[in-house]
Amino acid sequence: MKIDLISHSVPSMWSITEFMGVDEDATPVDTIPEFGGRACYQSWSKPNPNTRKNEDYLANIIAQGHESVLEHASATFYVQGISRALTHELIRHRHLSFSQISQRFVDGSSSEVVVPPAYRFKEDDSAPTRELKREAQEELYRTFTEVRDSYETLKSIGRELGLSRKENREAARSVIPNASETKIEVTGNMRAWRDVIKRRWHEAADAEIREFAGEILGELRRIAPATFQDIPEVPFS
Repeated sequence: MKIDLISHSVPSMWSITEFMGVDEDATPVDTIPEFGGRACYQSWSKPNPNTRKNEDYLANIIAQGHESVLEHASATFYVQGISRALTHELIRHRHLSFSQISQRFVDGSSSEVVVPPAYRFKEDDSAPTRELKREAQEELYRTFTEVRDSYETLKSIGRELGLSRKENREAARSVIPNASETKIEVTGNMRAWRDVIKRRWHEAADAEIREFAGEILGELRRIAPATFQDIPEVPFS
């Protein structure tokens, strides 16, 4: 799994400073929802010493459930090396925006298999456990090789049928399994990302999407630490 931060909101600081003083310890992304909150109450002078700092202000915003102001800032990620199974779950979060690789236009014969976390080796695995995981991985790769052969056979038949390249691939993709690698660009505002994290950074979540949520959380903490200050370092339980 590889996640790249493609873009995030950047405030116009010279405009913001016309209204309020800027906390030098705050990141630009965290400054945006603070501005939104202070705009609601016109509290530009920061009269409450308990919420004068950006981190404290956003902590209060989160505690009060006034998360609509978090929607003013957003982040976009490009994600590679994840399975179609993961994206089938991810796209249920309709408050995010997606641009995913097309199996109709991009040939699927070169796609890789994504090994589920349950079958991946760990340093503390016992010998019997490693052997079972090895068997599972071999079965995955064997099945995926058969699928690739079927995919190529179907494309060959499609060409004989006179299908266009797009028509051919859209028909042949029917055999591609959930474990097939995909790539996707995902954009969400900070409130939306918080919802994803709270639901997917959880022990009960699917293992791969939980890993995804943890990686996304790490990136979001870099650009908006105050916005995610209440999210634990380990998954929710």
